[in-house]
Amino acid sequence: MKELTTDEAPDSIGPFSQGVVSGDRIYVSGQGPVDPETGEVISGTPGEQTERTLKNIEAILEAGDASLADVVKATVFLKDMRYYDEVNEVYGEHMSSPYPARSAVEVVKLPVDIDVEIEVVAEV
Repeated sequence: MKELTTDEAPDSIGPFSQGVVSGDRIYVSGQGPVDPETGEVISGTPGEQTERTLKNIEAILEAGDASLADVVKATVFLKDMRYYDEVNEVYGEHMSSPYPARSAVEVVKLPVDIDVEIEVVAEV
């Protein structure tokens, strides 16, 4: 297992890596709408938060010589399922066919006060 780390995505907030490479897969830990330069959660709509979240994921994937086009599985955690359509629209702008397998779940609470968190698995 090889750790992936980049300054282009926020630091982890616990004892876990931004991402790891294991075999021919990259596993990216759950990312949220945090500005990597300031370490602060961006303000904005769930769609804007999704945009920042996907940029963070993309930066970690790039550290492993991959991109969003290499994602095979994504899990989207939503603070409120009412945001599903808005998040889905932004997500669809960043993913390409064939689309990754995906789950979307509503959660009671996330570790930081955000509307969306996304984790992915990608092929190397």
